Amino acid sequence: MEKVHILPTNTTPEYFLDPAGTIKIKGRAIDESRRNAPEQINDWIDTYILDPAETTEVTITLEFLNSFNTIILTNTLKKITQVIQTGKKLVIHWYYEEDDIDIFERGEYISSLIGVPIEFFPIDKISDC
Repeated sequence: MEKVHILPTNTTPEYFLDPAGTIKIKGRAIDESRRNAPEQINDWIDTYILDPAETTEVTITLEFLNSFNTIILTNTLKKITQVIQTGKKLVIHWYYEEDDIDIFERGEYISSLIGVPIEFFPIDKISDC
């Protein structure tokens, strides 16, 4: 299994997927032209959950996240939570700009939907993370 790195655009976040157990999502998630995460990401996760690392660490750092992409991110994270069923550990870190209550609350909402706690970390600027 190989690493996947999808570069960001003005409307889609950067994705970094490493079979060693690191998943990073960073940037802006405001594209409304697709219904799901890119097929490459879904395929990678499907393969990864068959033999995940001992600990999977998901880091999310989003400066914009609209309602449409909240659904896509929630579905992606639900899929990733399947690593827990294999007896492995899942840690999700959610970084948000200190004064961006909307992004923080979306993270809390997603945490309640996927049934997995998310650790929240305020930062000064997204570019610092």
